[in-house]
Parts: sequence; C-alpha cells; structure tokens
Amino acid sequence: MENLKVLSYDLREDVVDMIVEGKCGHIGGDMSVMEILVALYFSQMNISPENQNDPNRDKFVMSKGHSVESYYAVLAEKGFFDKTDLIANFSKFGSEYIGHPNNKIPGVEMNSGSLGHGLPVCVGMALAGKMDALDFRVYTVMGDGELAEGSVWEGAMAASHFGLDNLCAVVDRNRLQISGDTEDVMGHDVLQDRFSSFGWHVIDVADGNDIDQLNAAFSEAKTRKGKPTVLIANTVKGKGSDVMEHKENWHHRVPSTEELKQIRKDFALKKEAFLNE
Repeated sequence: MENLKVLSYDLREDVVDMIVEGKCGHIGGDMSVMEILVALYFSQMNISPENQNDPNRDKFVMSKGHSVESYYAVLAEKGFFDKTDLIANFSKFGSEYIGHPNNKIPGVEMNSGSLGHGLPVCVGMALAGKMDALDFRVYTVMGDGELAEGSVWEGAMAASHFGLDNLCAVVDRNRLQISGDTEDVMGHDVLQDRFSSFGWHVIDVADGNDIDQLNAAFSEAKTRKGKPTVLIANTVKGKGSDVMEHKENWHHRVPSTEELKQIRKDFALKKEAFLNE
C-alpha cells in the first residue's frame, strides 16, 4: 500500500505537468479524487489494456469529468496510452486529450462532464451485466456538487429497484464546488441518510484520501448483495499542498511559478513521509 500512496503523489506531479503545459485544468478536484482512482485502477478493478475489449471487464465512468487530468494520468500509468504524449499534448489544439473524458482515447468508457449523467449510464451498464449473466462490476465517481442534478436521484432509485449489487458509486465529498461551499450552494450533510432512503448500502469513508480506508470500503462493497453501494469519500480539495487545500479558487487554476515550486516541494515531502512509514 505504501507504493500506491507514493504513486498517488507521482501522479499528482503528472497532473500538475499537464495543467502547466496545457495552461488549463481543474486542479483542485484532481487532487481530491486521486487516491480513489489509484485504489480502483491499481487494487480493485479488473481492467487493463490487455482486456479492454473483454465484455466481462469491469467498467468505470468518471462522472465528474472536469477532473479529467487525474483520470488521464491514471490511465497513462496503467498503460492505456503514452504518458509523455499525454503531458505534451493535453488540451492542445487538435489533441484527443481534451478537457473532459473523450472515449476516442483507450480506456475511456464514455464521454462525460455534463454532470448528472454518470450514475444513470452506469445503472444501464450494471443492469445489462445482470441481464447477460456477466460478473463484471461497474464504478462511477461523482462530485458532491453534482448531486444537485435530478438525474442522479433517478438513477439511484432505479439502481436499488433492480437490486444492482454489481454497481458501486463514489462521492468525492470535498465540500467545495465552483460556486463555493456545497453547503451554501445546495446542502448535502445528510447524504448517508439520503442514499440509504433510496435503498443503497452506504459506506462512510472518514478519510477519502487514504488508500487503506478506500480499499477496505471497496472490498466491503463487493460482498454486499441485493443492493448497490455508495462510498461517501470525505476528501480534501487540493489535497497534497497547503497552497491549494480547502480553497475554492483552486477549482480551475494554473499555478504560478512560485506556487508551483511550493506545490512540488509539498508533494516531495509527502512521498518521503510515505517511504519512511
């Protein structure tokens, strides 16, 4: 697990490189969601470049598609495409590495970023798996601001109605969105009760940036039968550097030269701490 913890900061460095090179990016949400993606792709999901066309592969949809930089970084590290090419061409004119997930890129199941669509589509994927008697699992990551979309709750209702225990949703609960604090924009402090009332098994992950806690939660979700599972992952927007953490103005931003130096220094210190555990 220490290797995955270090990897999460190696990939944060890749994200920063992409954003600096491309001169744009949703850096705050990239940092909050990183450990979720690392746990899924390197510990939990049956998905790789070798089986990406296998109907029985696990499926993932990045519903909060604006955090695409972290998603691309993880896919590149997994071997779906070349990392050097990604960093050099992210958000450049004519590049396929655009600012939201693009299913012309290997490993990306669907275009996303129009918020509220990921969960309903995953309900369809999970239901299709049940109908075809396949044993793949379906995962999606949603932002907490995204939960104001009504389609999320239509999907949640359908998922429990059909008993989709092969479906696992994750809420990146960093409590900040582009308009400010989620509790000021559209309060969610009873998320556990809301999902439970919709017939979901709910797991509260106290530290959603902790690989060990995430892996334990995903493992529990696999054992839950008869209903879908949602992880409420309590994360930190801008996780990894005091320059960015808990600051709404880092929702979409390119670091200055001085900020970049401090961010890289903070990442290096975090990696060193993990290596010395």
